[in-house]
Amino acid sequence: MRNHRFLFTLLLCLTTLCPVRAQSVATDILSEGGEQQLDEFGNPVKKDSGKTWGRDTTKTDHTVPTDFHQWRIDERLGTVIPQQFNDTLSHRFPNFNSTDGYEGEYSYLGNLASPRLSRIYLNRDLTSDLMFLQPYDYFHTTPSSLLFTNTKSPLTNLSYHSCGTRENGQDRFRAYFASNINKIAGLGFKVDYAYGRGYYNNQANSLFGGTLFGYYQGERYDMHLVGSWSHMKTTENGGIEDDTYITDPESFSRSVRSRDIPTLLSSVWNRNDVQTYFLNHRYHLGVYHETEVPDSLKPQMPSDNDLLLKLGNDSVQSAVRADSLLLSHALDSLREAWQSEQVIPQDFIPVTSFFHTMKVQLLKHNLYMDSQLPSGYWTRTEPYYRSLFMGTDRTTALSLKNTLGVQLREGFNKWAKAGITLFAAHELERFDLPDSLSTDTTSLFNRYVENHVSVGGEIQKLLGKTLHYSAGVEFWAIGPKAGDLDIHGTGDLNFRLFKDTVHLAAKAFFKNVTAPFYYRHYHSQALWWDRDYSQETHTRIEGTLSADRLGTSIRFGVENISNYTYLSYVNTATATDADGQVTAYTRDVAVKQQSGSIQVMSATLKQDFHFGFFHWENSLTWQHTTNDEALPLPMLTLYTNPYITLTLAKVLRIEAGVDLRYFTEYYAPDYAPLINQFAVQDPSITRMKLGNYPIFNGYVNIALKRFRAYVNVKHFNEGSGRSFLVPHYPIDPLSIHFGISWNFYD
Repeated sequence: MRNHRFLFTLLLCLTTLCPVRAQSVATDILSEGGEQQLDEFGNPVKKDSGKTWGRDTTKTDHTVPTDFHQWRIDERLGTVIPQQFNDTLSHRFPNFNSTDGYEGEYSYLGNLASPRLSRIYLNRDLTSDLMFLQPYDYFHTTPSSLLFTNTKSPLTNLSYHSCGTRENGQDRFRAYFASNINKIAGLGFKVDYAYGRGYYNNQANSLFGGTLFGYYQGERYDMHLVGSWSHMKTTENGGIEDDTYITDPESFSRSVRSRDIPTLLSSVWNRNDVQTYFLNHRYHLGVYHETEVPDSLKPQMPSDNDLLLKLGNDSVQSAVRADSLLLSHALDSLREAWQSEQVIPQDFIPVTSFFHTMKVQLLKHNLYMDSQLPSGYWTRTEPYYRSLFMGTDRTTALSLKNTLGVQLREGFNKWAKAGITLFAAHELERFDLPDSLSTDTTSLFNRYVENHVSVGGEIQKLLGKTLHYSAGVEFWAIGPKAGDLDIHGTGDLNFRLFKDTVHLAAKAFFKNVTAPFYYRHYHSQALWWDRDYSQETHTRIEGTLSADRLGTSIRFGVENISNYTYLSYVNTATATDADGQVTAYTRDVAVKQQSGSIQVMSATLKQDFHFGFFHWENSLTWQHTTNDEALPLPMLTLYTNPYITLTLAKVLRIEAGVDLRYFTEYYAPDYAPLINQFAVQDPSITRMKLGNYPIFNGYVNIALKRFRAYVNVKHFNEGSGRSFLVPHYPIDPLSIHFGISWNFYD
């Protein structure tokens, strides 16, 4: 009976103490830092007081801080650009591993880790001298795309995506780690591995990349370092032999699996190996300003008694206290001494910065062919290698660019309210291409060395919340690119309208550019050209208007292109049917330049709706091109994503929905495996129109604290139709994808 009374009394005490403890926790949350810290679902984050049952456990049990911030670096000027770490977001997590992009706006060969090309022209970059890297922009890490992290605790993110079986499956593993050495220095690494076996024959792709990075952000000196290595191997099947297997499968007497469909090529691979090394560092000149400290945080003058204690000896204190005049003089002296001991906190304000940026890239591109290509696949009949290295094409490239500049920082020069930057750059480019004089026992290469010198400047206003702008110019004065010009400008205005925040952004540029090196020179067994082209000119104006609360964004742009230079198939008929229709043709590729001008107009409307737990995201892009032979574009591109959200037990967030990807018919660019690039279809033969085929994906996406997972049923509307994004390359049939991601802070 006494035991029962004891238990009852104990339970009563615990019941009484629980509300008190809950109030204490809430008080701790609000008192630390003055703000209530919320998790990703908006719930208060509880912090352990460090005391348990009367015992102080602060030395052994503490909360791991998870605060961090991230930024990117402008490759040319080293400007720091604040960023958000998307890997902590749960929304659209299933789309992270989609080669066709977050909104399905890219065309690719159907399999994971394939080359891709954006169907939205305004989102394309100009072709670079190292053009073999551009189809893999979603994988290859550039210094400007890397996230630098300053974190209170080591940050690790692991993600894994998978689908299919050992025969046709796709897998991608990604790891990101960042840790601080101290408050102003940190380092980390990123690993990315993607392997797609493919649902069709001879389609396996393998991509592997690793990146190391570090930074130091001191008072007068800061530095960013990046080292990146990527290996990208693509198996080329040339597309399926007969599109009827996809467009009209009922015409066959029996059901045909994707693995039963014959492909045009086998034992052909493109391989790209690239190394990138990047260094940006700068030294600051500036001034020290006293830090404004609230009165509540300023040190308070000690009381008279506390000041007198500094006299030490009790007899001295007694004597001073007994004489009022001596006491007054002593206190005045002690107050002055205390004031002189106070160190006023100061902040270093950089006024002028001197910077140096160095970027080194090494590229090796190889095309391997273990067997002879089909008869008539190309026109060229005299391989430069003859029996030596038969079936292998190779080229290497080196780019070394150094930029020196001085920057007058924004807001600290009386005669320049905005920041002003002046710079000069030198770029050494070296390319090795096969020589036609190679023999059976000797492999010769032509070496092309180009030096480019450019100068430029930029004016920027990035501080403040209302108005920002940037304008710059770069002119190439020496080298094969002499006469090239890049004038660009951006600006944005942000203001409140009623209860909404409105953003108005504008962008414009004028670029006069020399054709990329591999457009001017390219040597291989199948393709061979050496030619100069007129400079290409791009003039673009675009603007964006968006409202946060309405969920509306409108983007409009227009571009004029003169002397447009592009890759195109040049097909020669090798066989025709009884009606005179071409049934077989060569697949040569050539560089063409369109005389005159091409105009491109584009408008994109994004509208998001929210009704309680129901959400509906929409993105519609309209485009018009005045020349669909040289620059084909779909008139409409649509992405729509209705979904519902549920939150269970305040910690488990669930998203479930169906998204749709769609574009109207157009003469989509083909893919040229012999050069690992996209090329427009030859208008001299019957071209293939693609589009007007919806692609539906159904998904369930969950987030539980730091853990995320999804199940995504892709292309569940599989059936007869033109399910192609690139001519003769069908997309994957219905497939179920899984993915997980986990963040660690320790």
